[in-house]
Amino acid sequence: MYMNDIGSRFRFKITVIGDGRVGKTSLIQKFTQGSFQEEYLKTIGAQFSVYDKEINQDKIRLIFWDIAGQNDFNFARPSFFKNSRAAIIVYSLEENDLGKESFNHISKWHEDIIKFCGNVPVVLFANKADLIDENGLNKSEIQELVNNRNLFRYFITSAKTGYGVIEAFNTIIDELYRNSKALSAEL
Repeated sequence: MYMNDIGSRFRFKITVIGDGRVGKTSLIQKFTQGSFQEEYLKTIGAQFSVYDKEINQDKIRLIFWDIAGQNDFNFARPSFFKNSRAAIIVYSLEENDLGKESFNHISKWHEDIIKFCGNVPVVLFANKADLIDENGLNKSEIQELVNNRNLFRYFITSAKTGYGVIEAFNTIIDELYRNSKALSAEL
């Protein structure tokens, strides 16, 4: 698929946000490249990944903006959010301070998305499922947060094993595609 083949109609910027070390970069790499890197590499500011997909003979270009979660980059975030058509908030399921804090910060990340992106679909990725016993996970607490914040959906994921990753990303991509097709049909 060549860039010239992809019209702007199906070009979607998706912001991926969450605390540092929750696996944002790893999730994007798992989805776009099928790979996982064991060692942690801190994202500086933001980085982006391009992924092309085809749905019903329509060529789609996705640009994932992986935004650093560390507070050092608060000043730059508004410009990174610009023109996002959807957002993914990632938090860690780890049963430690990182996991607890990243869950508690979901509302803050969602407020940023609303402030800088407006009313776009937001999906929650509960990442690092490979590090917990999923049977002990309080899914009703996650669903309650999704309902209260009016998020689109949530998914349990593992960037390491790939668990839930393809379905989670494809759900938001399919939603963007459907919304874009419906909008173009109205015009």
